[in-house]
Amino acid sequence: MNWAGHWHGYGPWTGTRDAYGQESLRRPGGRPDSEQTRSFVASTLPPMETGHWLMRTDQTAAERTWTDALDAVTWLKTVHTTHQPFEREDRLRAYPDLHTKVAYTHDALPRGTDVVWVHYTKAQSLVSLSVVCCPSHFHPGIPCPLPPH
Repeated sequence: MNWAGHWHGYGPWTGTRDAYGQESLRRPGGRPDSEQTRSFVASTLPPMETGHWLMRTDQTAAERTWTDALDAVTWLKTVHTTHQPFEREDRLRAYPDLHTKVAYTHDALPRGTDVVWVHYTKAQSLVSLSVVCCPSHFHPGIPCPLPPH
């Protein structure tokens, strides 16, 4: 698959499982001028569909806009290191280790596939961070919130 574009990083969002589970707050409304859409754009909750991050222009930052996938992977690894996943005493894991996540991300981003890393921390907070392809395959009508320099 040939994909040409760049990437935007969003997060980390840190919160509770209950907040993350409020799906209605994680979806825009049916019209750009609806109250639901305005609330969605102002929210910091991760969207249900990753491409909808691109609607949140106020949460898009130049330092998290990349033209090289390696820079996006480096950001993900840095945030992951800062917000380490909870590890059980018996070492069983509910999600892949960092090496596996990085390998997948190196493969996925150049193909135009968004990447989301979500895990619980030792304090039982949920952490979510996303790298979103721009333009989005699934939301081609959403304009780029911040073109790369």
